[in-house]
Amino acid sequence: MPNKTKKDKETIKSAKSTKSNSNTSCGKDNATDSADEVQQSGSKRPSNSTPPPTQLNKIKYSGGAQLVKRERRQSSSRFSLTNNRELQKLPALKDAPPEECEELFVQKLRQCCVLFDFVSDPLSDLKYKEVKRAGLNEMVEYITHNSDVVTDCIYPEAVVMFSVNLFRTLPPSSNPTGAEFDPEEDEPTLEAAWPHLQLVYEFFLRFLESPDFQPNVAKKYIDQKFVMSLLELFDSEDPRERDFLKTILHRIYGKFLGLRAYIRRQINNIFYRFIYETEHHNGIAELLEILGSIINGFALPLKEEHKMFLIRVLLPLHKVKSLSVYHPQLAYCVVQFLEKDSSLTEPVIIGLLKFWPKTHSPKEVMFLNELEEILDVIEPSEFVKVQEPLFRQLAKCVSSPHFQVAERALYYWNNEYIMSLISDNATVILPIMFPALYKNSKSHWNKTIHGLIYNALKLFMEMNQKLFDDCTQQYKAEKQKEKYKVKEREEIWHKIKELAQQNPQTNKLHPLRPGLPPQDEYMLYSDSTVAVYSMEIETPTVEDIQLLKKTVESEASQGVKKDQALMRRKSELPQDVFTIKALEAHKRAEEYLTANQEAL
Repeated sequence: MPNKTKKDKETIKSAKSTKSNSNTSCGKDNATDSADEVQQSGSKRPSNSTPPPTQLNKIKYSGGAQLVKRERRQSSSRFSLTNNRELQKLPALKDAPPEECEELFVQKLRQCCVLFDFVSDPLSDLKYKEVKRAGLNEMVEYITHNSDVVTDCIYPEAVVMFSVNLFRTLPPSSNPTGAEFDPEEDEPTLEAAWPHLQLVYEFFLRFLESPDFQPNVAKKYIDQKFVMSLLELFDSEDPRERDFLKTILHRIYGKFLGLRAYIRRQINNIFYRFIYETEHHNGIAELLEILGSIINGFALPLKEEHKMFLIRVLLPLHKVKSLSVYHPQLAYCVVQFLEKDSSLTEPVIIGLLKFWPKTHSPKEVMFLNELEEILDVIEPSEFVKVQEPLFRQLAKCVSSPHFQVAERALYYWNNEYIMSLISDNATVILPIMFPALYKNSKSHWNKTIHGLIYNALKLFMEMNQKLFDDCTQQYKAEKQKEKYKVKEREEIWHKIKELAQQNPQTNKLHPLRPGLPPQDEYMLYSDSTVAVYSMEIETPTVEDIQLLKKTVESEASQGVKKDQALMRRKSELPQDVFTIKALEAHKRAEEYLTANQEAL
């Protein structure tokens, strides 16, 4: 990449500043916690200010031919069945006189409080189940297309009907060990009573969104106990139910100012139990999606409570083994905080480095994705504070034997804004990255990584020629020191061996590997068996540096582009001199094979 001019950097910086201002302009007074803190679904927002939606895993609503899969799991919650389940069909609301509509509406709400059996005997009470289903459908249409229907007497009846049908004991988890749910492979467990529960959710959502809805009246019935029961349902294994709960809780948060702090506190408690106790909860992604919209509307300056939530809740969520289920929503929340307050960048990046996975390569790729999103919004002054530990970790990632980790880390050099930050701080970053880049340009097993590394080296070379030459010479000097250490250790080993051979008991000892020459026997038990390239152990010369530059320029053009799909590639087995010699010296036990054949 050619060197950026000062004007180019200012353009990138101004674009980032405009993006940050657009996201913080909706901030309100912290003391009032106004309703504008939550973005309503009807308002149009830019795509980058919308939390990533939680996918309804494997739920297909469209028709057409579908792949044959294993039978979808179903379970049902424990309902307290109503004793008298015989329902009489009531007159239609649209045909009733206006003065009787309210009373008829209340009767239909009470009729829908009757609970049926959907599991042990799904074919029972079919006639009365249909009456209830038709009544719910009618009320949904009635409250959607009519005005002045939500009167004072409707509030308690609607809340009671919702509570009776939905606040229940959830079925036992089909995955009690808390193992990671794979959205691509695993089928979700569906609620057997969903045909009726869906209509109840639909009615209550239309009830909350009705223009006649008055929060001052409803707050007598939608209280902390109601919200707590609602949050408990987020552990449902049916993704369709969690999707409705997400929308309903979001509406409640937007309309009831007095419940906001309580909702945030209870969500925190759910996260704490998930992180430090159970590591199993089905609704983490949906709760984070709600919080993403809430964080987007936080006023500036941020409250201390919100900063503590970032450090004590959002960052520890990265260490849970099921991170892949909710990582897009979690990364969005973290980036929203940094766009609000850039001073939080240092503790966030240090926290990510603290929880960085060491033995889970797919999780490491997720961390690299999130880190690039953070670097896209980082301020240059904050970048300087974290550049050393950050690029030490990136150097480890570039050296990773897992090619997707190394590939994802090297894609950072395709990001223009990150490259502008690297260019401004090349004197610090290049000495950290050069050893990993140079070593892996020769030793990494994957050829695609070689091309990406040469691209990165070429960019560094174009940034600062003198610094690149100095790093090359310094690296080779370090390798020369290592060579001298190996030679010194070999001499000490030979001295020890000579002293041992002077011992009269030496002839009675069996050699560890008969037939190996002394130098190979030393290399076998030496811990410095890493291959040292001829160019690395020679005294640095100008010709060597020029050769490296030519290699970088020729190989860099062969690197792959960022949009190339990741795919599994064959590995190349390393050449081990001892293995080769052992295979050559190996002789099959033909005499035993012959004896066995004769015995047969």
